[in-house]
Amino acid sequence: QVQLVESGGGLVQAGGSLRLSCAASGLTFSRYTMGWFRQAPGKKREFVTAISWAGGTRYANSVKGRFTISRDNIASLVYLQMSSLKPEDTAVYYCAADGSRSSVVPTFTEATYDYWGQGTQVTVSA
Repeated sequence: QVQLVESGGGLVQAGGSLRLSCAASGLTFSRYTMGWFRQAPGKKREFVTAISWAGGTRYANSVKGRFTISRDNIASLVYLQMSSLKPEDTAVYYCAADGSRSSVVPTFTEATYDYWGQGTQVTVSA
């Protein structure tokens, strides 16, 4: 049974930083592309960033230069380091896993991701 469990969310002031973690189990972690998506109140879920099984990364334009994704294949963890946070970054952040291995550059398409975590709330105050 695949499980993705996010942690590290919370309340932070604008300009601050947070690091989210996602612990994966029940899958061969090193073979999966891992992604982060987010959903703000009243909005559709959107792609944030992802890191492929080969180490390739992709970022949404809105977070480039502020967010960094990384992974630890030994510990089956993926991290999202968020800096210079803005109120518009407020959302529930979801971890997702894509086992397709279709490209070394990760996809931003939700439908490609097979497994999802339950999400962690990030709130950025002005």
